Amino acid sequence: MKRPKTAAERKERVAEILRRLDQMYPAATCALHHHNPWELLVATILSAQCTDKRVNEVTPGLFAKYPTPQDFAAVRPEVLANDIRSTGFFNNKSKSIVGAAKKVVSEFGGQVPRTIEEMLTIPGAARKTANVVLGTAYGIASGVVVDTHVQRISARLDLTKQTDPVKIEQDLMKIVPREKWILFSHQVILHGRALCVARSPKCAECALNSICYAKDKTA
Repeated sequence: MKRPKTAAERKERVAEILRRLDQMYPAATCALHHHNPWELLVATILSAQCTDKRVNEVTPGLFAKYPTPQDFAAVRPEVLANDIRSTGFFNNKSKSIVGAAKKVVSEFGGQVPRTIEEMLTIPGAARKTANVVLGTAYGIASGVVVDTHVQRISARLDLTKQTDPVKIEQDLMKIVPREKWILFSHQVILHGRALCVARSPKCAECALNSICYAKDKTA
């Protein structure tokens, strides 16, 4: 497919990217293990600068020790920090999680809220985290999750020229149909782990290869 020049051609190319992602990753889901929205919120906060694999190793014991938001709200951040030490940046993460728990308990009756506006008032929940929780836990398409994979691959696929995650999200929300926002993020994140890896992308194995214009494509 040639590089599109008109708006109609660009729209068709995006539709083709989405079709091919559907073929490659039809059942893509969030990799963070959780049983409810609160657990997903905690896991997502822990996932900053940390692998999902590591987070999934930490959270079973963590949620056994602190089963509810009320339990997290009652613990001192310095105590929680020791429980999550292996995820990195544990002091900041523990303050965010305890702050989030207190907010959820005091203002939202112990239930993670269902709107982006309310989510953004919670400590540790910027747009990426809010979108993860609303999309995965509630099926609410509040935006597009922009993590490092989505940021990198959106640029490689020429879906945005922005480098700021908020501006990237705005670009993606304009061209990806709203009903695809949640799945699209899961698919691109999975693609970034499986094929479009940062250091050595496996372009020859990629179904998007023929419509990708990345300058550092591999043979």
